[in-house]
Formats: sequence, C-alpha cells, structure tokens
Amino acid sequence: MEIVELLPRLHQVNLDFGQVYLWRDGDDLTLVDTGTPGSGAAIESAIESLGLTRSAVRHIVITHGHEDHAGSAAEIRAWHGALVYAHRADAPVVRGERRRAEPEITDFERPYWERVAALGISSLEIPPSTVDVEVVGGEELGFGDGARVVSIPGHTAGSIAIHLPAHGVLFAGDTVASLPETGVIPGAFNVDRVALLDSYRVLAELDPDVVCVGHGASVVGDAGKVMRAVLDA
Repeated sequence: MEIVELLPRLHQVNLDFGQVYLWRDGDDLTLVDTGTPGSGAAIESAIESLGLTRSAVRHIVITHGHEDHAGSAAEIRAWHGALVYAHRADAPVVRGERRRAEPEITDFERPYWERVAALGISSLEIPPSTVDVEVVGGEELGFGDGARVVSIPGHTAGSIAIHLPAHGVLFAGDTVASLPETGVIPGAFNVDRVALLDSYRVLAELDPDVVCVGHGASVVGDAGKVMRAVLDA
C-alpha cells in the first residue's frame, strides 16, 4: 500500500491492483471505491497513517460495479455501517444479484485486458454488499462541501463520477485513465465506447483542477485542460 497526498484533504491510496481515494471533512472520511476483495486491511493502514481510525469512514462511494472498485465494499461497510452509495443500474452487481456485463475490448485495449485477465482480476467475485443509497445523477451528497453525483454511462451502465465544485476535485472512476505510456485517456474496457466518450466530454467540461482517475496517476492542476486536450488531439 502507498498513500499519496494530492491535496491536504485528499489522498490517493495505491493498492496491489488499482487505487481508492480518501476525502477528509474534519475527522470524517469518505472512501471513493474499495479495491479488490480483501483490501480492507490496506485501506485501514492508510487511514491510520492519517491519524484516524477506520470508524472515521462515514461514506463509501462506488463509482461502478467492477471487482477492483466494489470488491471490498461489504468488508468496509461491516466495520461500523458506513453508508454505501452506488448508481441504480450497478447496484444489483454490488449486491450480488447479478454478474457485471462483459466489456467490448478494442484492438488497442486487448494487450491490457490480457494482463488484467492473467492477474485473475476479471474473474474475481464481488462479495455482496448492502447498497444504502441508490443514485441516478444530480444528487448532492453530504460531504466535500456539496459533492454532486454525475451520471457517466459507458464504462458500465451505472458508472458515476463525484464532483466537488467547491474544491475543483473530480472523482472520475474508470471513465478517465492515466497510463505512463499514454498519459490521460478515456477509460478502457467499456460496455459502450460511444457513450463512454460522451461521458468523458461531460467530465472534461466540468473543468476540474484535480481529476482522480480509476487507474494511474491522478492529475493535479488544470486537469480539465488536460482532459480536453485529448479530445482535440
């Protein structure tokens, strides 16, 4: 586990595979995504490095119902009953009522998909978790001085972003990626590539200063400009 301070109130927690985010409001934390199954201990260590305990987690936001984002929701909710938020379309996946939809893999994405498959990530099962709050987009949530839900279908039908306008922060889930060999790009492994690109444009127009991506290095400073440059290329 590696924890990276992006802003004084925002930390990226890099796990063995993928990453999650901790947003701080005083002594309360919001966890954005939960990693693969069994990530609770690593996330708890990250929380303790901030001088808090796991009871500080009040909100758990699932950006979409994939194994590396919803995998530890049940484990972390069981700590003390933090509220779990997910989009209505992906909530059944988080609850274990159905398997996630399979993505359409492009030629560019195939080598990356094969690496993920070789690690066994795509075949993991998500331990079923209660979803306390189903969202559809447009809701204001009780953290981050006015966090707002943005519906961004494409990666999955129920993908969401969380926008903190007061702080210029955007949690983009897997609709935005950042890889060493490509820089910032629209996300891969999508159920609907056309919808994904439309959702990417929506996020870019929010003009965030910081974008917290689903995989790779988050962008701190002029993130909206960086995102729009990809569309203009």
